[in-house]
Amino acid sequence: MKSKKRKAQFEHISTIIGDVLKTYRQESDGELIQVWHIWDGIVGDVIAQNAKPAAFKGRILLVHVSSSTWIHQLQFLKVEMIDKLNKALGKKMIEDLKFKIGPL
Repeated sequence: MKSKKRKAQFEHISTIIGDVLKTYRQESDGELIQVWHIWDGIVGDVIAQNAKPAAFKGRILLVHVSSSTWIHQLQFLKVEMIDKLNKALGKKMIEDLKFKIGPL
């Protein structure tokens, strides 16, 4: 008796994980888009040229900045920025800001 050989279709793990994460990230991506729309108006032109929202991790907004000098400067403005952003968004979407040197 001949056994039938199955042709398994394999998918790369990154494809599977990507599909799962896409579903999970849709909410945070929508929130990030909302922040992007108001960012420049809230933080002002000078900060906007040196810092951009990059991602959400829960209620923490990761902000990419151009240099360590900007990380230091923005630490002093963090509470005020969070208050203004949440007020403009109409809800407490952001609990904290984390600054990291990264692409703008």
